[in-house]
This record gives sequence, C-alpha cells and structure tokens, in this order.
Amino acid sequence: MNNKSTYKYLLSDLSILKGVGVKTTTLLKKKKINNIFDLLWKLPKSYTDRTLSSKIKDLRIGINQTVTIIPHKYSFPRVKNLPNRVLCSDETGELDCIFFNSYEGYVKKILPIGKEITVSGKIGRFRDKYQLTNPKYISEDSSLIKQKHNTYSLTDGITEKVYNKIINQIIDKLPVLREWHSKNILNKFDNISWNDSIKELHKPENIGNYKKQFYQRLAYDEIFSTFLVNSEIRKKIKKIKKKNKILDLKKQKKIINNLNFTLTNDQIKTLKEINTDLCSSTKMFRLLQGDVGSGKTIVSLLSAFNTIHSGFQVAVMAPTEILARQHFNLAKKIYPKDLNIKLISGKLDYKEKKDILNKLSTHKIDIIFGTHAIFQNKVIFKKLGLIIIDEQHKFGVNQRKRLSDKGGDDCDVLLMTATPIPRTLTMTMYGDMDISIICEKPTNRKPIKTYSKLENKIDDIIKFIKKEIKSGNQIFWVCPLIEESKKLDHSSAIKKFEYLKKIFPNDVTLLHGKTKMEEKEKILNKFLNNEFKILVSTTIIEVGIDFPNANTIIIENANKFGLSQLHQLRGRVGRGAKESTCILMFKSNLSENAKKRINILKNSNDGFKISEEDMKLRGFGDILGFKQSGIKNFKLADPIHNIDLFLLAEKEIKRIENSNEDISKFKPLIKLYDRADIINDIA
Repeated sequence: MNNKSTYKYLLSDLSILKGVGVKTTTLLKKKKINNIFDLLWKLPKSYTDRTLSSKIKDLRIGINQTVTIIPHKYSFPRVKNLPNRVLCSDETGELDCIFFNSYEGYVKKILPIGKEITVSGKIGRFRDKYQLTNPKYISEDSSLIKQKHNTYSLTDGITEKVYNKIINQIIDKLPVLREWHSKNILNKFDNISWNDSIKELHKPENIGNYKKQFYQRLAYDEIFSTFLVNSEIRKKIKKIKKKNKILDLKKQKKIINNLNFTLTNDQIKTLKEINTDLCSSTKMFRLLQGDVGSGKTIVSLLSAFNTIHSGFQVAVMAPTEILARQHFNLAKKIYPKDLNIKLISGKLDYKEKKDILNKLSTHKIDIIFGTHAIFQNKVIFKKLGLIIIDEQHKFGVNQRKRLSDKGGDDCDVLLMTATPIPRTLTMTMYGDMDISIICEKPTNRKPIKTYSKLENKIDDIIKFIKKEIKSGNQIFWVCPLIEESKKLDHSSAIKKFEYLKKIFPNDVTLLHGKTKMEEKEKILNKFLNNEFKILVSTTIIEVGIDFPNANTIIIENANKFGLSQLHQLRGRVGRGAKESTCILMFKSNLSENAKKRINILKNSNDGFKISEEDMKLRGFGDILGFKQSGIKNFKLADPIHNIDLFLLAEKEIKRIENSNEDISKFKPLIKLYDRADIINDIA
C-alpha cells in the first residue's frame, strides 16, 4: 500500500469495515464520526480487566467477571417476554446464563451443550444461584475474552463490544505511513512513529497518559498541521501581486491633527504597519486585534482614507446595522466633505438602494458601510482596494480565504476584533494572517472601577443608580437568562425589567434574545439618544457600540460568566470621558474558582492578561464561545498544557518557510488532520 492509498484508507467511509452496516454508520455519523480516521480519536474513558478468570464459587455480585463454564441444559419458555435460560457449571458450582430477546438458534450456537466456553459480564444472583444476564463476551477461544477491554462513551444503539470490535479492527489494519517529520523533530518524541503512537493511544493502560511521548507526538501533529495550512495560505496570498497604493501622508496627518484626541503609540505603530502593507506590491491580509476601547476603528478609518486617496474604493462591514451606522457617522465626522460616503441600510427603499449600487459600480462612491449584505453578488465595485471587517471572529479560515479572493488581486483585507485572546489561540486561529495588536488605551479613557456585591445588597445598588441618573448618566443591567428556569436559579431579564420599572417608571427599556432585529435597532438607538436611563439586557448587547453616556454596568450572577465575557461586557461602559463603574453581583455561596475570576477582573483592565487567566480557569474552547466560531477544535492538543508544542511547531514552520522546503511530504498529514481543500494543489 503506497502512502497515498494509506491515508485514503484512513479517510474511507466506515461502511468498508467488517460488521459496520448502514445502521451503525448512521449512528456514528450523528456523532460526527464520518470515516475511519475520525474513529481513531474516539478514545476510551476507562477499561474493564477481563484477563483474570474466576471459578463460579468465587464470583462476586455486581462486578464484571470472566468465567469458563460448560453448558448442560436449555430452557426456552413458550410464554412471551420470559427469558431464555442456559444452565452451566464448572467443577465448583452452577451458573445460569440468561438471554432476553434472543432466538433459540442463536443461544444454541454460542453455548453448545458439553463444550467449554468462556463468558464475561456483570454477575448477578437470583434464588441462591449465580446468573449472568446477556453476557457481553462469549467464545470457545478464551484468549479472545481474557483481555483488557476499553470502555467508551457509547453512541446510543452501539454496544461496548461492537465498539471494541470496530476499533480493534482498525488498529489491526492500521497502515504504516511514511514519516513526514524531520529527524530533529522525531528525536523530541523518542522517534516514535505515527502508527505506533496511535496503537499506544488505544492501549487500556495508557488512558489519560498525556505526558507520554506517543501522546505528545500526536498532539504536535495536530498543531503542526494547522500551522502548516495557515503558512500555505499566507504564502498563496503573498504571491498575489497587486497594484500598490500611493499614500499622501500629509493628508493623513491633517485628519489626525483635527481629531479631538491624540493617537496612542500602539495606534501609530499599527497604522504604520497597515500603511506599509497598502504601499507594497503584496496583498495585505491583516488582523487588527485590540482590547475593548483601544481605538481600532480610528486606525481602520485612517487606512481607508489613505486607500481612497490612492484612487480606490473601500468597503466596511460590521456585524450589525447599528455598529455600521456608528462607523459611518464617525467617518462623516473626520473625513473631508469632498469624499462620497454611503451606508447601505435595511431601512433604505428600493430606489435608494438601487441608486447606491449604481454609484458603487461606477466609482461615484468612495467608501460604503453596511452589514454582510455589502458582499452579496449583486453588489459590484468599480475599483475595490480595501475590505475592512469589524468583529470578524465569526469567520473561519476558509471564509477568510474566500473573502480575500472575492476582493480581487488589488484589494487588501483588514479584519478587526475586540476580543483579546492568548497567544497560543492567536497562533491557531489567525496564523494565516499578519497581526497588529493594540493594547494601549487612549489617555482620555479612565480605567473602569470594578466592584463585587452580594445580590441581597440590591438596595445599595438602587441608591447608587439613582445618584448616577440624577447626574445625567445611563446604566446597563445585564442578566444571564431571558426566562425563569427550573434548573438555574438566575434572575431573568424580563423579571428584572418589571422590578426596575416599578422604581424607575418611564426610564427603563428591555432587550433580549427574542427581540426582533428591527425592534432591537430601535431600542438601542433610543438608548443611544438618552430616551431611556436604564437598559436591561441579556448578553446580546453589541461589542464595539459606543454609548458615551452609559457609565455604569451591573452584571447579575457574575460568577456564571467566563472572565473574557465579563471583560467584554464591562467594555460597554467607559467609552466617554466620565469615570465608569462595573458592579458584579453574585450569591453568597461562591466556589473558589468563581472568587478567583471575580478578583482577577477587579484587579485588571488588561483584556490580554484576563484572557490568559480565563483560558487557564475554563479551557480554550470556552473563551467567548470560540468553539462555535471557527476555532480549530483540537482532539488532543491543548493551548494551556501544550504551550511547548505550539512554540516548537511555530519554530519548525519558520524554518520550513525560510528554507523554502518542499512540503509535498506533508500532504498525508494535511489531508488527515485538516482535509484542507484550500491547499489541494500541493504536489
């Protein structure tokens, strides 16, 4: 079997396996186990030791045991629902084997009279006699049973015996793949091969041995394959030759000088990095990552301005219309009046929308703002030179690549996120891009003071709110759930809205997950225009929207949120020059972990530091729901415990890139782990 056919076998449909029919295949596919390779990562959670055989007199009730017996007599009742029974014995006593829903012929076949048979299962006792009901393992060959049998989290409808049979069949036929790693890398894992590592992974005695070399090698393969795909995408994009933009930095300086604030050093550095990309003949594919309130938007709008003055158009996409409108209003405020700026909104009538589309296609519009609708096929640009996408963590690698392709060769791409994440996650999620980071907050932004308060002290919070409203300020009140739940003792947004409305009539409005999009926009706009003083909301209040007059946020059941989410919610205030406050409400029975989270938040306003701590406490999949947002969901590798492997993979990728090494030998690795169509043309 050559290397190509070996990995093709691993990616084959489950139906090629012996004993795997349509029913089993369907059940496994429901668990996202689509091929043989996927089954290899269905790891055992424990094992049952069936190597030791007992005599009948020594059997213990309620545990799995193995015993060798001789069947003597069948009892097949004619009454429906009564079980079939086989009387068996050894030299020390008698045992009944009981079978529910089994045919006579089957029972006679597996337990022939007078033959020595080894059986295994959970021992019971009925009317002073041992019995074994529906034994899991039965064979004339005791060596097939006297083994350590893995226990799995079973898919409904598939027994442990069937699972073990399927996986053992794969392990027995596991192809030997030609090694893809260099000798230097293999030495770090005691030269263990991929094939041997997989076999070790499934041995019962190795369950949970995360520090062993076989486990480390397989975790490294996952990380390295992801980095390799990202590297190839980067190379493909860098190969694209574009028309470089010619920037007029005097015009840029004029806009900066007219701002009512001074750019931070991080903003200046990031703007230079983006401008360098715009001026180069290589296509820009850059992520602008910054903490909440660090001023990414102004950097992106300055980049857009420079692009427009190079003779190109710019498209700015935001996740919601209200955020798109906010960016549009800021652009109108800072840009010269001679620029043609438009916003595509759902509120536009057909005639207005058609007019905008016509003007875009004839380059009579310089910059367009909107939601994802601006990238529909019917939207045609005359000379698109830059795409800016805000809050892009909803995009995966493939979507980003398609986006880059859509803009054409001369179009640069700038993606922005206000979600600080740890470096290991950045390397994994955004390794296909160049990255600019803004940590520094603008000097006019005062740190948000964070307090924790027991929920039974709500009267103190109400007094504080009254004082803030009297001073002309606005308040966010965040609740975890929209409706009462029998399982979770959380206050709901609706209940809290009703409670606050009695104290602050005409001053409270409500926003939750079931609010229709059009109504949501209206509510947020009214709050923005100071028509309400308190906005009671679930966690759907948008990242990035500026409510300069809101300077207080109250978060109920704060211990139920992750650190990163609390930090993002806290970032809804402190957008103006006023001093801002975040109050974390909680119940008295806090776990030690919850106390740690609250203290970390109270002592830091640094989103990057907070996200690192969050990952240590919660695990990488939980940070702001990244599992659902395109993050590479590793099966073995862990960004917390395997930092050394991430750094090793990063170093190896740089070596391969610098030496221009042929990566065709890595094709099986990429195919198996990423199945990345994105770089299918590797030789």
